[in-house]
Amino acid sequence: MKNIAILGSSGGNLYNLGGKEPEKLLGEILNQMDSAGFNVSAIQFIAAEVSMDKAKDSTKAGIFLWDESKRCPVKTYNGLLKDTNDEVAVTDKRIAEKIRNDEIDGLITMSIDPVGANKEAILAAIEKKIPIVGTGGTSMAMISSKGGNVIATSGTTGTTNRTRAVSFITSLSKYWGHKFQPSFNSTAGDSTANPKGNPFKAINLKGIMQASMPGFIAMAIILAASQIPALEDFNNIFEIMLKALPVILAAIAAKQVSDLDEISIVAGVIAGTLSIEGGIIGGIIGGIGAGLLVRFLFAKSVQWRFPMTTANIIAGGFGGLISGLIVYYLVAPFALQAGNFIKFAINSAVEFNPLLAGTLAGILIWPAILGGVYHAAILPIVLLEMEKTGNSFLGSIDMVGLVMVAAGINLANIIAPRDKGEAAVATPGFLINIGFGTFVESAYPFMFSNKLVFLGSLFSAAFGGALVGYFNIRGTAYVPAFMSPLLSNNMTGLIIAMLGSLLCAFIITLIANKASKKQASQINKEISNQNV
Repeated sequence: MKNIAILGSSGGNLYNLGGKEPEKLLGEILNQMDSAGFNVSAIQFIAAEVSMDKAKDSTKAGIFLWDESKRCPVKTYNGLLKDTNDEVAVTDKRIAEKIRNDEIDGLITMSIDPVGANKEAILAAIEKKIPIVGTGGTSMAMISSKGGNVIATSGTTGTTNRTRAVSFITSLSKYWGHKFQPSFNSTAGDSTANPKGNPFKAINLKGIMQASMPGFIAMAIILAASQIPALEDFNNIFEIMLKALPVILAAIAAKQVSDLDEISIVAGVIAGTLSIEGGIIGGIIGGIGAGLLVRFLFAKSVQWRFPMTTANIIAGGFGGLISGLIVYYLVAPFALQAGNFIKFAINSAVEFNPLLAGTLAGILIWPAILGGVYHAAILPIVLLEMEKTGNSFLGSIDMVGLVMVAAGINLANIIAPRDKGEAAVATPGFLINIGFGTFVESAYPFMFSNKLVFLGSLFSAAFGGALVGYFNIRGTAYVPAFMSPLLSNNMTGLIIAMLGSLLCAFIITLIANKASKKQASQINKEISNQNV
């Protein structure tokens, strides 16, 4: 196992590109080192409260050192910048001693001070000719001029914590002939982060759709506002936002697949802009392609020892451009037709028999969400419908058949629960159902514990769906219940449908609870008689 020391400061340009958050910057390097199987032997990082380009002697600064027992960098000093060199002198000499004792095999440096805070460590590294990688034009030039074994150097412009870390470890791995697969596990708690390995496994259509929902809801709000006579100009804004949807989806998809921070997002925006003619399907395809190309081009650029700024430009710029052009010239017409076909199928079913279509959709929506296929099958269709009109038939079914039914079940358990404890469980669920138009899972405990409530939820959803079909409603979910009618094409109809399914679920649940309480009372009475 190779032992590596990390030396650095928050830097000038680096300060605005990760240096002002030392824990995240160092954490990303440690993440990539762990992926490579390298060991951290020492850390010495000086973090100023402002960019070093603007720092003064009176600037406050902290010092982060490696804590072997905790296996993480810890802040050991907080004082004035002018005093930091004195504070790190002991650490600098200790690192130099480790290098001379062959306890450190390589250095990662970032905006260091080769003649001050890091003087002894650099002299020892030059003596032992251990490989050095890093950023900071002036400092790296000084190290090279003194005879340091610099195997990779670059500026910081256009880089991110992740791309720098991957570049550092790739260069050291190549120098030692060590195999290294970059890790794309997020150090910032990103749930969509892609583990190292096959990038295709990172493609998650459900995650892309869910993350893009705010954009669709914003578009629906603009559409509703445009119906107000004084805000007719909002129609123009709606058209602009309609074109932005593929860009949103592409940026999310690219970030999900490559997870190289800002580079991924830039590539996704480029690809999405060129994928507008393909609608949201084109945007998703363009974004996924951009993410895959970003990872490939970045890895190749690092292997070819391009400067990190150049590697980022190639990965982000060309990755997005190539994917976007492919969609623009080859994929967009087919993607648009696929989306139009799905919308045509929905509209045809509703036009053929709106009552039947609404009833079937209402019945099936609960099994869909319970079976885990809602977000994979129904949500994409909702978004495809919204792409054209700003609202959706299935979006109305969602609000009426899921949200309002859950609200009705929760309300019944607030007013007349089987026992007092259930009211405490139902109250927050009801408030979220009404206030935010989501959290239908809050009704699960009551549905699964009583067959009549479960069957009542299906009947209520079917009843509400029939009303949606009868009034030919197009709307959306994921918004407050009081707001949903404002975003629909039939405000009165949606209000009737929402109240209908809510009251239906409420009444059935009340009856079920009353029957359960009566049955429980009878059982208790029989037990008491037997004991007597």
